[in-house]
Amino acid sequence: MERNDAANLTPPPAPSFRQAFWFWLILGCISFGGPAGQIAIMHRELVERRRWISEKRFLHALNYCMVLPGPEAQQLATYIGWLMHRTAGGLMAGGLFVLPSLFLLITLSWAYIAFGHLPIVAGLLYGIKPAVTAIVLQAVHRIGGRVLKNPALWLIAAGAFAAIFAFHTPFPLIIAAAAVVGLIGDRMSHRAFKVTAGHGAAGPVYGPAAIDDDTPTPLHARFRWSGLARVGIAGLVLWAGPILMLGYGLGWTHPLSAMAVFFSGAALLTFGGAYAVLPYVYQGAVTQYGWLTGPQMIDGLAMGETTPGPLIMVVTFVGFIGGYTKAIFGPDQLFMAGAAAACVVTWFTFLPSFLFIFAGGPLIETTHKNLKFTGALTAITAAVVGVILNLGLFFAYHVLWPDGFRNGFDWTAAVMILIAALALVRFKANVVAVIAICALFGLVLPLLHI
Repeated sequence: MERNDAANLTPPPAPSFRQAFWFWLILGCISFGGPAGQIAIMHRELVERRRWISEKRFLHALNYCMVLPGPEAQQLATYIGWLMHRTAGGLMAGGLFVLPSLFLLITLSWAYIAFGHLPIVAGLLYGIKPAVTAIVLQAVHRIGGRVLKNPALWLIAAGAFAAIFAFHTPFPLIIAAAAVVGLIGDRMSHRAFKVTAGHGAAGPVYGPAAIDDDTPTPLHARFRWSGLARVGIAGLVLWAGPILMLGYGLGWTHPLSAMAVFFSGAALLTFGGAYAVLPYVYQGAVTQYGWLTGPQMIDGLAMGETTPGPLIMVVTFVGFIGGYTKAIFGPDQLFMAGAAAACVVTWFTFLPSFLFIFAGGPLIETTHKNLKFTGALTAITAAVVGVILNLGLFFAYHVLWPDGFRNGFDWTAAVMILIAALALVRFKANVVAVIAICALFGLVLPLLHI
């Protein structure tokens, strides 16, 4: 289709619920590449090819999702599904974005526990760990390059790094402190905190869409206080109900109860993407509760990078390993224990994302104004850079000194980290391809006698 002829096209018919179902299901199975790749797939399919929604409406929804805590690609799918087919459409789109990855990660987590000790699996994991370390360092470079535009934001990032590295400050306190600094800077109209979202006005025109720029807001998408109240009550029931059942039924110290509470908090701290919340997950899951070890956390991140769905799905691996190793249903039900914990963790991690869309979507559709990052969110994102750097150093320590400082430096792993980082940062290599090559190298490494 030539763009010059786009204006002459008639709008396509609105997609049926069935058509949307198959689209969201397929998307959930092929959504590799992190949020940037997932959003690009949705733009190509929904805006350019199918024309179910216009470019301007797509970017308007994306800008809202960018300022929310949680996985923005999954929230964008939920938003568009809700806009097209009401609440059922939002649940379908957001749910199918997650469910294939949930089932796959439960299977892979079980295989990791059952076969992780085998030489072939150990070799693959040895090669993957340097790649994961390089990926985290690339995240520092990518987010830092986009956000750290002035000395004030550099200072916030450095302070966040020092707080978590030297003083082991809890992640929520770092975020809260950054938010306060940003609010103060915003009120003072300090230009250091006037950073806008990375998605602005609509660009090329692909032709009239089923939901076009001037399409009236659907009745279900118009803001009403009664609708907001219904979403709030439903959210409270869906969140508090399971937590109370777990807490009073199993005890508040039971791993499932602790996971429900912990990951409810984690879901509200994912400003800046999944890498931002990983240090918080590490502090709780590894240090505080002992659900898994540091090296296992690295392995879980590798699985999250190589499976479809949001990267934050790594928490599913954390839940499975925690439920399995703690044998929460007894020694004869280890798989069921891991699967149950994985489902609990996934539920409480993604529930807020649906509520944000169903509660805030009507207001966003009513205003149709461009959204911008506030000073608080700008400062939070700057702090996240320092926190992710600490995570990268943590991963590097476990990869380069697997048995501690006193037991030698792994030069092979160091070279792999440097090559992988160079491929990712300098040559913009595909993440999955880098992981696959490193995994293959780890597999053949014993044959090379390195």
